[in-house]
Amino acid sequence: MTSPAPTPDDSTIGFDLESTPTAPVLPGEVVMRPAREDVFDALAADLLIHAHNCVRTFGDVHLALSGGSTPLPFYQHLMIDPRYRDFPWRRTHIWLVDERRVPIDDDRSNTKNIAAYLDPAHSDIPKNNFHVFDWCADGIEARYTHDLQHTLAWREKGQDRIDFALLGLGGDGHTASLFPNSPALAERERPICINAGPSVTPPDRVTMTFPLLNSARLIAFLALGESKREIIARVAKASVPEPTDDDVRALPCLGIRPAAGTLRWYLDHTACALKG
Repeated sequence: MTSPAPTPDDSTIGFDLESTPTAPVLPGEVVMRPAREDVFDALAADLLIHAHNCVRTFGDVHLALSGGSTPLPFYQHLMIDPRYRDFPWRRTHIWLVDERRVPIDDDRSNTKNIAAYLDPAHSDIPKNNFHVFDWCADGIEARYTHDLQHTLAWREKGQDRIDFALLGLGGDGHTASLFPNSPALAERERPICINAGPSVTPPDRVTMTFPLLNSARLIAFLALGESKREIIARVAKASVPEPTDDDVRALPCLGIRPAAGTLRWYLDHTACALKG
């Protein structure tokens, strides 16, 4: 369920309606709010409802999370805001959308940075439900794939998929570790692969691929701030008409097209172009 738009008597107070940006036309739904905290509130409320629905239906909920400077403050918000204390953490599985092939204690590690907020030692997430791997090991794609499929296997066939994926958006249009013109963009079968080569920002990455991400029930892009305005405008322009394969190679985020789920963009005003 999409969060209701703010009314004039709450979060829009103090904003000049003439300078309010137009919500960009993007594939899927757009949730636009004035400021970062408002966006976090909208995303957290939607995720809370979705998580409880999944727990009621399947007994647990599987989240695929991204690292980076935009998602990490959201995880903190979700953990400390009292409105979300009943999030079903004890029934939650955490998977990483992507990871650099570095040791877990490396400051560049998404695992390390996400665990700073969602560490099972400081939350109700069962230790075995925070899925951590030796990202530098040989055969990491097969290990990650096996653990993911084995953990989901008890669900009914067709329901054995990620429940929620939170994606970031790079200034070059990449998402997960799916970089423009990189080898992983061509993957059509494997759910996990290593992405490497000259078009991948070093170090090499382990990443979820389009087949896995597009099978998720709810996919959320989180893009905030003026630095995202240009890429949001580019994505909107390339989204109409239907993106071509060349568009996806240039802007990999356009390859996110849920097969049987919902795609939703969570944006603040500064990430969107002004009216006129």
